[in-house]
Amino acid sequence: MALHPQARRAIENAAGALPVTDPSYDIAAERARDRDEAVRQERLPVAEVRDVDAGGVPARLYLPAGYDAVVVHAHGGGFVLNDVEVHDAAVRRFALVAGAAVLSVDYRRPPEHPFPAAPDDVTAAAAWVATQPELAGLPLFVHGDSAGGNLALVAALRDPDRFAGVALVYPFLDPTAAFDSYRTAADGFDPSEAAWYWEQYASSPADLTDPDLAPLLSDRLGLLPPTLVTTAEHDPLRDEGEHLVLLLAEAGVEVVGTRYVGQVHGYWRHTSVFDAAEPTMRQVAGWMRMLVERGKG
Repeated sequence: MALHPQARRAIENAAGALPVTDPSYDIAAERARDRDEAVRQERLPVAEVRDVDAGGVPARLYLPAGYDAVVVHAHGGGFVLNDVEVHDAAVRRFALVAGAAVLSVDYRRPPEHPFPAAPDDVTAAAAWVATQPELAGLPLFVHGDSAGGNLALVAALRDPDRFAGVALVYPFLDPTAAFDSYRTAADGFDPSEAAWYWEQYASSPADLTDPDLAPLLSDRLGLLPPTLVTTAEHDPLRDEGEHLVLLLAEAGVEVVGTRYVGQVHGYWRHTSVFDAAEPTMRQVAGWMRMLVERGKG
């Protein structure tokens, strides 16, 4: 399918942006702009929202009324950009749709804090959930988009028995960029920029083959709990996400893969721009609800 008109307009609107690969690109300034933009987004009311210390890791906890599950959320942004403030509007909406408490992890980011700081933080935050009386004992899911999908998957691979399920939205998994979609589907996300993010994240070349950074190389994939992977048709990361689905299916994991046709990388949290954003959120939430209800049976 051709690009959805909304995806095409988003690409056109972003055409003048300075690429991350430009020598004059200012990471701190971009982070500040993203936070300023996030402040202007609609923020739905949630029964309780508070910033917490999750096992030494800053995080934001969203507690909607009547929650009966917990989701650890790792935000996207190429490991380098975004934070809990930038994802606040999307996470509020997701917590309400899912009827779940959501712990949004403000993990350390490169280049200041390269690998393995981020996965260590997500792992520590997930462990913290079990120490909280209001959360302990509830079904626990881990969820992430893009680079956050990588971190969510790594957290599950480190301790698969901890989680009831893993939900990944266009996960960023392969530092080698070996899949065809890097050449045939890179609309609005240049492969050179993807390589730049990996360069910021890895502490050394050896890290690029560490399963905690490149989880497609893990020998523990068959241990994962039920997993959902969604991809975007016009996204260089499409094929690596769908390859993960195949690997998990071959390993006997209960796995569902969905490709959103016409869509581009990054659409998931922009519900005011993309008609597909909220349905994606509701698919993830509905899949989690299915597993929660199954566990009650």
